[in-house]
Amino acid sequence: MRKFCVSFLCVAIFSFAACAAPTLRARTPVLIPDVPGYITIKGDFHMHTVFSDGYVWPTIRVEEAWRDGLDAIAISDHLEYLPFKSDVSPNRDRSYEIARRAGDPLDILVVKGAEITRDMPPGHLNALFITNAEALAVPRWEDAVEEARKQGAYIFYNHPGWQRQAPSGVGTLYAEHKKLIAQGTLRGIEIVNGPEYYPEAFGWANEHNLTMFGNSDVHEPIGLSYPAGSDRRPITLVYVKERSIKGIREAFDQGRTVVFSQNRLMGKEDFLRPIFEQSVKVLNPKFPLRGTERKLVQIHNISDVNYELELAEDHKQINALKGITLNARQTVLLQVSGRSKEQSGGGKVALRYRVKNLLYGPREPLVVSINIELL
Repeated sequence: MRKFCVSFLCVAIFSFAACAAPTLRARTPVLIPDVPGYITIKGDFHMHTVFSDGYVWPTIRVEEAWRDGLDAIAISDHLEYLPFKSDVSPNRDRSYEIARRAGDPLDILVVKGAEITRDMPPGHLNALFITNAEALAVPRWEDAVEEARKQGAYIFYNHPGWQRQAPSGVGTLYAEHKKLIAQGTLRGIEIVNGPEYYPEAFGWANEHNLTMFGNSDVHEPIGLSYPAGSDRRPITLVYVKERSIKGIREAFDQGRTVVFSQNRLMGKEDFLRPIFEQSVKVLNPKFPLRGTERKLVQIHNISDVNYELELAEDHKQINALKGITLNARQTVLLQVSGRSKEQSGGGKVALRYRVKNLLYGPREPLVVSINIELL
């Protein structure tokens, strides 16, 4: 009996120890290459904690970002909506202070921000790089925006197509927004918020030269919205000259961002093209091709984007697949063949493809060339 009890106790202790084993805390990088002249910062600049209506402590937001391969975040708790103020200090600067201290050892850049949360118009505005969130908590939205401007804030328009404020699901750029844009006060806009994409906002960004953002606006633990194996959270790629808060602000001011969401990259052609060119390499660009024989071109993609290609125009010398997906972190075979039995000789060939998930406008896919040389 005593032997049985000892054995049972050993098993129980072992089982408890196994259950108590710590969860692996590991970082998964986001593989989007740098482009010439810039460093790529991966960021999420709209999220919430228990200091407004989120469900996690600020330190959790920092570690979630670290695990997701991000470099920068902004805690943008609501100024006006504090449902947990009976349980948590209503100090509107506190969430940033906690997050910044947690960010330092993990090398996560934390931008100080707040969300000005009003009815439409103007709706919800994020004010980043502020110095005093408490000073923005004033009755009139105009005064809140003016105070943010005095603090040197960078202000962008949040989720313009959010159904609570745009019942049709299609956003509106109101006169109030246009006035703020004309004043140089409203500088950016979310074209993606969580799972929602707003093509009309993409158009406004191009029309009014607004910096584009894609953010999670997460309230619950990030794993509940984006569980393992699902699409990653939307992020804003920021092209900085230096990896710092100052570098992020300078890039925002110059509009150097690209939105990465649901396997789409959306932004200015000036950045989409070098992202593709730095991601994709033809491993065997030179080969002989005689008559109508077939050859396989190996194309390697180092990024986390599955590039979806559609042939933009037929080539006079060779046939190529009408559509192909260059899978993330893989090498893919593109079959080509000569168009004529009489074909011989060589020369450089540019196969022009539309990349359906690289957009420089709501309906404008980037056109790229897959370059080979026939010997």
